[in-house]
Amino acid sequence: MAKYDPEYLDEEEKEIIEELRKSDFRKAKKPTEKEQKEIKNAAKEFLKQEAKMNIRIDPMELKKIKERASQEGLRYQTFIKSVLHKYLTGQLVEKEKAAG
Repeated sequence: MAKYDPEYLDEEEKEIIEELRKSDFRKAKKPTEKEQKEIKNAAKEFLKQEAKMNIRIDPMELKKIKERASQEGLRYQTFIKSVLHKYLTGQLVEKEKAAG
């Protein structure tokens, strides 16, 4: 499972992670073909709701983003989306600079 900082998770997210940890997926039954089709359709509908965006970014910054995403166990696009989400919801805060 990817690393996460529990400080930035809300209670629902923490509960989901805890339930996933307790689950034994080897005992889970395989979804029927009908259920698989419903799941795929739901995922497609969800993706349609997301807007796509293109940005230009300095190659060195992109390299750093990709490195950090890799450390977090995420694809870099997912990492960027996560950072933006945390910033917009007030969960991403700037570290205080050390006095020197």
